[in-house]
Amino acid sequence: MKKLSLVAVTALITTIATAQIQFGVKAGLNLSNLSLSPKSSEASFSFKPDFNAGGLVFIPISEMLALQPEVMYSGQGAKVKSGSESGTYNFGYINIPVLLKYHHESGFFAELGPQVGFNISAKAKADGQSQDLKDEIKSTDFSGVFGLGYLSSINLGIDARYNLGFANIVKNSSDTKLKNGVIQVSVFYMFGGSKK
Repeated sequence: MKKLSLVAVTALITTIATAQIQFGVKAGLNLSNLSLSPKSSEASFSFKPDFNAGGLVFIPISEMLALQPEVMYSGQGAKVKSGSESGTYNFGYINIPVLLKYHHESGFFAELGPQVGFNISAKAKADGQSQDLKDEIKSTDFSGVFGLGYLSSINLGIDARYNLGFANIVKNSSDTKLKNGVIQVSVFYMFGGSKK
């Protein structure tokens, strides 16, 4: 059994090592929101537009499967309204998703996997004034990512995904839980041969 496992691992490493690894760049639109638990009757959140940008590595595992780690800047947060007052939470993250990608010869693909995010900025803005919240927001976030997309024969593609936050991002709070949720639509370009 040990020999069989060793052969399988060796075969996988050899496949990855000899595969045509590609690099890519991407950028796009974020629609981010925050979910509060328990829900507040005083404040309500709604989607806030922002952007994402970064790079990716496409590592083929088989003819139709690949691993795709990415390093992305992601502008997140939400619009918030409390009574007659409104403002925004503006969070900046460096996100590192590691996605398992199923791609069809037509160019369409599906992707899913875990993501770790590192908070680099956290501010609240209302009435033209800004307040730093960095000390109140955890430095690390964990999410699940799933999405769909299409890669053309000229290596230009588009993907749409949802990042579902699993972790409470508020420090020192056992009662209140605040989680990220982000819809992303991005355009990307792959360097090298076509991966349809």
